[in-house]
Amino acid sequence: MMNLVAFAGALEQGFLYGLVALGVYISFRILDFPDLTVDGTFPLGGAVAASLMMQGVHPLLATGLAIVAGAIAGLCTAVMNVYFKILNLLASILTMIALYSINLRIMGQPNIALLGQETLVSGWKTTLQSVSSGSWLGSQLGVVLLLGMIAIAAKVLLDIFFKTEMGLAMRATGANPSMARAQGISTNQMILLGMAMSNGLVALAGALAAQVNGFADVQSGVGTIVFGLAAVIVGETLLPGLTVFRATIAAILGSILYRLAIAFALELSFLGLKSQDLNLITAILVGAALVIPRWQQQYRKRSQAVKN
Repeated sequence: MMNLVAFAGALEQGFLYGLVALGVYISFRILDFPDLTVDGTFPLGGAVAASLMMQGVHPLLATGLAIVAGAIAGLCTAVMNVYFKILNLLASILTMIALYSINLRIMGQPNIALLGQETLVSGWKTTLQSVSSGSWLGSQLGVVLLLGMIAIAAKVLLDIFFKTEMGLAMRATGANPSMARAQGISTNQMILLGMAMSNGLVALAGALAAQVNGFADVQSGVGTIVFGLAAVIVGETLLPGLTVFRATIAAILGSILYRLAIAFALELSFLGLKSQDLNLITAILVGAALVIPRWQQQYRKRSQAVKN
């Protein structure tokens, strides 16, 4: 059985990558824009935040600037696609490749340790320990609470945004670009804005991951897009719906369940799975999430045919 530490760790990673899932949801589902930039913007967020905090910048400001850096990276991908007519997938790959070198430039080395450095997480733990008589809030569960509040806040802000005129215009751009242009919507601007929002969220996740883990690493973004897509697909499978409200809940819920499933699989000793099998588990979970809904549809059709 999964112990409390493993469960709390899965929740922590679930909320953290829930931000990535929300970003991936914007690019893949709202804009219909296959975006691999996130594999570069995740470590970019960590690199910017860690480098600034090491120079004495306040953690909140450093995290905010990390979001801005991620948004700029997303804009670069969108500009290549919109104005230079480079295929969206190829444009994102070019940006991702360039960000590897940029991240190394920012950090000046492959990784930066934040041990003993003031971060949002350390400040949050100190605050909770001073308020709470016990120590449990200042431990891992306190970090889960912080990440949960940030993920929920991001979800609520997205829900509000997509109900505005600009948000509806962005949704129309992804659903039917030709019809959106006929209605006077600047689809190019919507793509630019959406990609900036998407990668800004991913960079926020990267900045928080660096502060939670205590280090920023240039390789930390490997597989980020797979994790984000897995969360979105798993969430949509378990909580199908056409509304943005349900979709954003599904993204966060999918991220949490995905991380819990991985933690549970690694805890099953008789399976012999180890941490290096993470990508294998991911492939199996995503494959199951894609296949199961089709089986369910086929079963429903056969049941209806038998009744008729």
